[in-house]
Amino acid sequence: MDFAQARRAMVDSQLRPQAVTDPLVVAAMASVPREAFVPASSAAIAYIDRIVPLANGRGLGPAASLGRMLTELQCHAGERALVVGAGSGYSSAVLAEMGLEVVAVESDEALLEQLRTVPGVTVVAGPLEAGAPDHAPFDIILVDGQIEQLPDALVEQLRTGGRLAACLLEGGVPRLMLGTRSVHGFGFKSFADAAMAPLPGFARPAVFTF
Repeated sequence: MDFAQARRAMVDSQLRPQAVTDPLVVAAMASVPREAFVPASSAAIAYIDRIVPLANGRGLGPAASLGRMLTELQCHAGERALVVGAGSGYSSAVLAEMGLEVVAVESDEALLEQLRTVPGVTVVAGPLEAGAPDHAPFDIILVDGQIEQLPDALVEQLRTGGRLAACLLEGGVPRLMLGTRSVHGFGFKSFADAAMAPLPGFARPAVFTF
């Protein structure tokens, strides 16, 4: 399979039609090989516009979803970024390629093994919902998967003016969201519906009903 051609097709048929227009994002995603971040048996489907299964029920989200989040985050080279639920390391590699200083948090041992091979990324092993407080504050936090709730602990790791993107389940519908921390608190808005692989540790507490 011609993976270089697959990356070009991904840019033209998945990223650009989904409003992924930031030149820094497009260049990085056109360069980083997605096939290197999935099991060898799945390399041929690394560029499909769907979730690609990884280990232990985790998955690599569609390229367009990541591209939209990075575009909305308005990343700049030299900024500090935290990737929560880094998985096998694809999104971390893209951010590093964009020139950001990247800290990646992952809890799954099988995925950590590959994540640690990604150059230019500081890896933290631990609960995803805890983030990486010892490395805070961050200019950008990317929650790389679908969550049911956003813990305050992650928001608190943003500097004032910092941005956070995630896929938040709202009324049963997964929506990409962008939030900004200000001196007055944290506000966010949804900007697109999208499918992402669920992340462990972000479930809403069960509510007792009669």
